[in-house]
Amino acid sequence: MARQDTAAALQRVASALQRRPHAGLHEDPPAVSRWDGGSRVVTRHANGQQVVSDLPDGLGGDSAQVTPSWLLRAGLASCSATRIAMAAASQGIELDQLEVRAASRSDTRGLFGLAGADGSPAYAGPQELQLHVRIAARGVAPERLRALVEHSHRLSPVVLAMQDALPLQVHIEIAGP
Repeated sequence: MARQDTAAALQRVASALQRRPHAGLHEDPPAVSRWDGGSRVVTRHANGQQVVSDLPDGLGGDSAQVTPSWLLRAGLASCSATRIAMAAASQGIELDQLEVRAASRSDTRGLFGLAGADGSPAYAGPQELQLHVRIAARGVAPERLRALVEHSHRLSPVVLAMQDALPLQVHIEIAGP
């Protein structure tokens, strides 16, 4: 879709939501993951798309698929890039380059419930989460691009979910044999 088409589509949606704010509230399509043996998991979207994840071979997987924690970073990077591209289109900025890299550091000991260096349980989640944004647009001042990225991050759903650490409700159903 051309930048003008994207900008027009975004404006139509924004106008419709201003007229009917309740139309913006909706249930998001669930991600349904099913164990596929070993440490392999297949996750499906309601539209039929699927992604396969597995652990690295050192943890019992086959390293042929992405890991679940990589999918988290991928979601963060792609949501950020999408929101920046939306903002650029809305502002009439033609991007020459946009790349978002999500990086983190993890302690595998946490996955096993082992103690960290200080004797307390090691944290199983990612640590030191970072986004690196490389952006370029001819004729656009660096300050304007920086503001565009910063504003986009204040509106990016996955960035906000990571920053605000949504409460997670876990519902368990024990299936019969």
